[in-house]
Amino acid sequence: MIPIQHGRPNSGILFIAGPTGVGKSSLALALAERLGGEIVGADAFQIYTGLPILTAQPTPQDLRWLPHHLIGCISVGETFDVHRYAALAQPALADVIARGKIPLVVGGTGLYFRALIEGFDPAPPPDAGLRAELDALELPRLIERLRMADPDAPARVDVRNKRRVVRAIEIVEGSGRPLAEFRTTPSSEARGLLLVRDREEMQRRIEANVRSMFDAGVIDEVRSLGESVGPTAARAIGLRQIQALLHGRLTRAECETAMITTTRKYAKRQLTWFRNQTRFRSLDLTDTQNPSQAAESALAALDFS
Repeated sequence: MIPIQHGRPNSGILFIAGPTGVGKSSLALALAERLGGEIVGADAFQIYTGLPILTAQPTPQDLRWLPHHLIGCISVGETFDVHRYAALAQPALADVIARGKIPLVVGGTGLYFRALIEGFDPAPPPDAGLRAELDALELPRLIERLRMADPDAPARVDVRNKRRVVRAIEIVEGSGRPLAEFRTTPSSEARGLLLVRDREEMQRRIEANVRSMFDAGVIDEVRSLGESVGPTAARAIGLRQIQALLHGRLTRAECETAMITTTRKYAKRQLTWFRNQTRFRSLDLTDTQNPSQAAESALAALDFS
């Protein structure tokens, strides 16, 4: 865990969080330019190569304009998790700070933020044999197995999400300790912003973003990957729908609609997580389209003079 430092503005780390489509990337660019900062990605899917359109990575022009870290640096065939992220992000942050720059951690993957802000008690790594055994079980049996191992654990896990239930079982059975011991409480130490917009504007932005992906060639992008996508990158929002389109199971209109619906639900979950798990100050960007204007609002909210 990189310690959060206080004092001079360039002595610490700034966290810019928010749901997909809220405008994190454009604000972060404008803010980093003003502060002499560099951007460190905190997005579970933007970290992959081969999916710049689908995952809304910064443009090549943006990447040339300002240093970015942990964007498009992992093969789509690789399995990736929060432990690997922390192992890469911590030296990247230390390097930025050592060069007298301000690192802006930008993204929407809550667990990545937690790993950097709170640290974590390292959980047991996935075991291939146990994972295969658990994957073969239906969700009700998994929930019951988790309850038998740790009666309080089901209340701490999204039990509708099989992947998370499986991982909780791995942690509890692999460590012999309750899941609660691997959880931390929100910190008031970190300086950060949670970007929000009103519901109607978010829906319009998400719809526009999805349609622009198709105009930019996202179908060809996914087609070019073939069968090379690994199990972690395969969870990227929209990938499954575009693969269904390529196999003739969806029309383009149906695919766009499905992606918009999925993205809206994902954005809602992201926002709920950040509101419950962090103490970042909210910055409402409703009706704010100009990145420079958004950056000025961010500076004011962060008490930069």
